[in-house]
Amino acid sequence: MINIISKEIPIEKDLKKKIEFICDFCNTTPIFINGSIKKIEHTNLSYIEPHRILSME
Repeated sequence: MINIISKEIPIEKDLKKKIEFICDFCNTTPIFINGSIKKIEHTNLSYIEPHRILSME
């Protein structure tokens, strides 16, 4: 059986502050979605999902 292990990666605080500052300057509200690492157990296959930032006006 294939087991997929998923581990969430938090966004660094400094990066989050910088993005929030830029969004405040542009009068938008950011929505942060953390990235993750997904690994298939007993193999060397992995998928890194990047962080996503959505801008809501």
